[in-house]
Amino acid sequence: MEVKVSVKGIPRVVCGVTEETTCQDMVLVLAQSLRQPGRYALQEKFKDFERCMTPDERLLETLKKYGEQAKEVQLSLQHGGVSAWDEMDESSKVRTCMKYDPPYGGNHCFKRFVGKK
Repeated sequence: MEVKVSVKGIPRVVCGVTEETTCQDMVLVLAQSLRQPGRYALQEKFKDFERCMTPDERLLETLKKYGEQAKEVQLSLQHGGVSAWDEMDESSKVRTCMKYDPPYGGNHCFKRFVGKK
């Protein structure tokens, strides 16, 4: 399945999303496409509701909860600054952000399959 995610205001499509694909899988693929180290989180927005998704959350499972309105859910990759990260308590860090330090310069293809095969 393909899922749209806004990255720096630009819509991106991640292919190969399966029932096993986690938010962490999505964040890693998207962060690698940016080739910019830092802390990232996947944000879910639906009407007036907005939250950072947890790393181990199954993306399709969450979207299915919206039923017919799933197409209205907006996903975006959030890049957190160092000062914001330092101000968070430890439990918030674990639940909302994932760190990406690209191995070997982060030279990876963006449009690739994610999740377990």
